[in-house]
Amino acid sequence: MNASTTASQKIATRFAPSPSGLLHLGHAYSALFAQRLAASGEGRFVLRIEDIDPGRCKPEFEDAIVEDLAWLGLEWEEPFLRQSERLDVYANALTQLDKAGLLYPCFCTRSDIAAEIKQAGAAPHLGHHGPDGPLYPGTCKHLNESERAQRLADNQPHALRLDMDAAISAAGNLTWHDRTHGEQNAQPELFGDIVLARKDVATSYHLAVTVDDAAQGITLVTRGNDLFAATHIHRLLQALLDLEVPEWHHTVLLVNNKGKRLAKRDKAFTLRAMREAGTDPEDIWAMSIRQIARQAAATDGI
Repeated sequence: MNASTTASQKIATRFAPSPSGLLHLGHAYSALFAQRLAASGEGRFVLRIEDIDPGRCKPEFEDAIVEDLAWLGLEWEEPFLRQSERLDVYANALTQLDKAGLLYPCFCTRSDIAAEIKQAGAAPHLGHHGPDGPLYPGTCKHLNESERAQRLADNQPHALRLDMDAAISAAGNLTWHDRTHGEQNAQPELFGDIVLARKDVATSYHLAVTVDDAAQGITLVTRGNDLFAATHIHRLLQALLDLEVPEWHHTVLLVNNKGKRLAKRDKAFTLRAMREAGTDPEDIWAMSIRQIARQAAATDGI
């Protein structure tokens, strides 16, 4: 398993949007950034549609993604990958982790967890926060085997959580390399016992993206700084599943005129709106760079 991309290895990058809305200028920057890095080394650029959440993802938005990327002049390897068609692959990864004794069923509802965390004042070991918010207090981790088996036999709804202590013990000390921030020591413990599958969504973002990056042969993961911390989890899952390890390059996030990161609800920044307004797709990259420069200047002025 390689710790990073070797010099002789051709770069393989990806753009992996979720079809839950229209693409905006920030997405365009991410896609163009990844494609240009791949092209600079005669490498590979692939597209992945991350549509594991049926409640939010719509076919019309997938169509819009393909249309917008084509308008930008991007080309990718065909066929592109849809996560909704790979649920059996994620199930196999979960089975592998379960056989290693690294998963446990969690029967807690969100209200159960909130009530448990509310007791943090009386129990200092509870209420710790990680990058995604309050850490799970471990209620179901401590169920005895008979109670756990009975709840499963009764078909009680449950999620599958990673036993973080056991996972870290199995994987040992890990590092990962970011092209902007340098060598990093993996700290997955920051997230606690994360959910890897739910009753309504058969896999988590963390599991699916890790498995798919390996399946698509990605050697350089490019994505926004908002996902920097998630890399600690992805590096752990790579070790547990014996997957190849890429490099990462986390980029700045584009913001709107209120200083908030661009979101799919920012209609003025959507690629469809720009196209309808007569924007030349050749200008999109330059627009992104100017936006980043303005953000940097504003930050320097604070």
